[in-house]
Amino acid sequence: MQALTLPAAQGWRWLTDGFRIYRKNHLMLTLLVVSYWVLMALVNIIPVLGTVATTLCIPAFSVSLMNACRRIDHGSPLSPQLLFSGFASNLRGLLILGAIYLAATIGILAVSALADGGALMAMMLAGQKPAEEVVNDSSLLLATQIALIFLCPLMMAYWYAPVLAGWHGLSPAKALFFSFVACLRNWRAFLVYSLAIIVVATLVPGLILGILATLLPGSAALLAIVMTVLLILVLAPTLFASFYISYRDVFVTFEDDA
Repeated sequence: MQALTLPAAQGWRWLTDGFRIYRKNHLMLTLLVVSYWVLMALVNIIPVLGTVATTLCIPAFSVSLMNACRRIDHGSPLSPQLLFSGFASNLRGLLILGAIYLAATIGILAVSALADGGALMAMMLAGQKPAEEVVNDSSLLLATQIALIFLCPLMMAYWYAPVLAGWHGLSPAKALFFSFVACLRNWRAFLVYSLAIIVVATLVPGLILGILATLLPGSAALLAIVMTVLLILVLAPTLFASFYISYRDVFVTFEDDA
């Protein structure tokens, strides 16, 4: 499978085209994303098993949301049942991807434990608050930096892997390989894409909030809450749509019309 190499500016268009898809059916896409979050949060309440179950299912749910975005792109209607549509295609491969992701994440956190004695690992897997001395001596920060270094290639391998496995029936190994190669070839576009998200998610809302707080003194806290909720409800579905757009652009010759 050959991935296209796109110009850096394409990273910005992924976000803008993602917003275009969001606008076409913003209510249903938002409902699907929020339902996904709520379902995952409810399952995560179960200690240990909840974390394992949700991680295993993330690739299948990713395909479900990509199915929704593709249907919007093709002008087809959406339904709540689409939230589980990803479980109907190559489920075994998607579950294996989830298992590999879980094992790799635990391995990365285990490596980071060499720096902070396992504080980051306990916080991420068990929700345990790190000890104050670990925070103060910067060992937690060092562990976080180590984890991010290893998580970057992991995310590259997983960016397109669920779609490649779910839509094209690739084995988990091939899906991870082609995803990593595609991200590596398009690192410039992904860099611009990341910067665009930072601008849209932090700088622009911060500027708007600052102006509103100046015009409406005494209501900064309420404005911050309203701005945060609106940002989440708009940006999150837009980001899922932008994931689909990036796949459609990079693997354009493999897009089917289903």
